[in-house]
Amino acid sequence: MHVPEATRLATLASLLADPTRAGMCLALLDGRAWTAGELARHTGVGAPTVSEHLTRLVEGGLLAQERQGRHRYVRLADETAAQLVESLAAHAAPVPDGERPRTLRAVRAGQALARARTCYDHLAGRLGCAVTEAMIRRGLLTRETGFALTDAGLAWFAEHGVGLEQRGRRPLVRACLDWTERRQHLAGVAGAALCRHALAAGWCVRSGSGRALRVTEQGETAWRELLGIDAEALG
Repeated sequence: MHVPEATRLATLASLLADPTRAGMCLALLDGRAWTAGELARHTGVGAPTVSEHLTRLVEGGLLAQERQGRHRYVRLADETAAQLVESLAAHAAPVPDGERPRTLRAVRAGQALARARTCYDHLAGRLGCAVTEAMIRRGLLTRETGFALTDAGLAWFAEHGVGLEQRGRRPLVRACLDWTERRQHLAGVAGAALCRHALAAGWCVRSGSGRALRVTEQGETAWRELLGIDAEALG
């Protein structure tokens, strides 16, 4: 006899057991809202099929939706949903050599995601992990009993004009397992604030329409001066 918790867990797991639905959720880790048409083009399936998948994901609580005119926009429901998708991707088995991308475009896209990307609303990839580890080295962040900002870390955010406005129950800092680096990067209120600041200040720009980010020359200088991160560490 199944206990209710086991049934709910199995139901949730079934939502991501389909490659198309999993691909949609991975795309939505860029933190933005997508239309059904955009997701159809991204996944390469027809609009009616996409609509069915989206309905299941919304009803299952992984996605939230809103309508604007004729368009139906969807996004990940919240940071918890994003953390679930990212963590599962990090725990998935490595891609076998025979299934790795073969086209130059696909290889470059994968390399761009591994270098720097958004994970919902915070920095991920080599950039996100490098920033996190630099903050730990400098005593701004500690992970002795889970991630926590030190007094020096709080002062660092204030000094550089990165606001830390906590709303609701979202933690100030949280560790998120990076699916390409297999290391932890900074999430939570502080991670989101730092990502917003990096984009607003021009340290990073979005590369194309997906999750990938590109560190600008201005950004290379800023990361080096503020946290001692060399550009070579992000290559």
